[in-house]
Amino acid sequence: MEFGLTSFAETHRDPATGESISHGERIRDVLEEIELAEQVGLDVYGLGEHHRVDMAASSVAVILGAAAARTERIRLSSAVIILSSADPVRTYQDFATLDLISKGRAELLVGRGSFIESFPLFGYSLSDYDELFAEKLELLLQIRDNETVTWSGKFRTPLDNQAIYPRAQQKPLPVWIGVGGTPASMVRAGRLGLPVALAIIGGDPARFATLVALYHRSLREAGHDPSDFPLAVHALGHVADDKDEAIEAIYPGFTETMNKIGRERGWPPLTREQFDWMAGPDGSLIVGDPDTVAAKITRWCDMLGIERFLLHTSAGNLPHVATMRSIELFGKEVVPQVRNRRSTGEMEGNDIG
Repeated sequence: MEFGLTSFAETHRDPATGESISHGERIRDVLEEIELAEQVGLDVYGLGEHHRVDMAASSVAVILGAAAARTERIRLSSAVIILSSADPVRTYQDFATLDLISKGRAELLVGRGSFIESFPLFGYSLSDYDELFAEKLELLLQIRDNETVTWSGKFRTPLDNQAIYPRAQQKPLPVWIGVGGTPASMVRAGRLGLPVALAIIGGDPARFATLVALYHRSLREAGHDPSDFPLAVHALGHVADDKDEAIEAIYPGFTETMNKIGRERGWPPLTREQFDWMAGPDGSLIVGDPDTVAAKITRWCDMLGIERFLLHTSAGNLPHVATMRSIELFGKEVVPQVRNRRSTGEMEGNDIG
């Protein structure tokens, strides 16, 4: 089983001044977080593309390229690239280049996107949301698997026997599908024979078991063996030395972020009662001391058959020092516990609360 981190390079407020840190400082912090993730033994780091003032990573491949020069082992992934509004040719070239710089450590996690800023920015209509993704994913996979491509579609100029370079070191370059809970997306990934990263950011994680079963059925119907396709889960959270410390540290920033997004989308404000349920045994937040976090992750693994777990450590807009401590505890204390619990077949009970 693999373990890793994800981030959107959220720009938290400096606790001393109350001002949001600059994009440059946040990007430099991300690079330090990736270095630490490798040092504590984590397997992968994913960075998500966004085009907002409160998130600094619009050019994911550029930042990961800088990380590649500062690391040797950790895999470097998008989380996600908004393929619906991206050019598949350039996306492949960017990540093939990252793969060459990193000596075969690049991965592409692509999705339709949960934020809409990139659509008007790059001249696309939200009314074509799913059709854009389907067409561009088809082209991306064709480029990945063929050095010379002939292709035509609705949203891009055709390619006529066009050679695309550079080629990735990995053959093939890993492409994952990021899914937020849409059954049709799980079916698409299964039919295409692509691994899935499932984002669990709300509700009871147990409900995602139905989606996992649908994905496995789709794989089998397409002639694939589900055991050949790893399932990743991405979840928001924070690890601290003390359980209550972790909860109280993440609560203000997490609630502020969720309410800001909620105002944009017409959601009601997040209450403390709702937050406490999310942080509890059956909720979607992975938060607490190392023992609590390890127990909750193990339960999810047993429930969903997870083979890669990705903790989103910047969900609460925490100061850099708190995020670094969370990464250290996750790599040094949480991951060994989960691996030991799974190797011994230990099942989880009341200790996840």
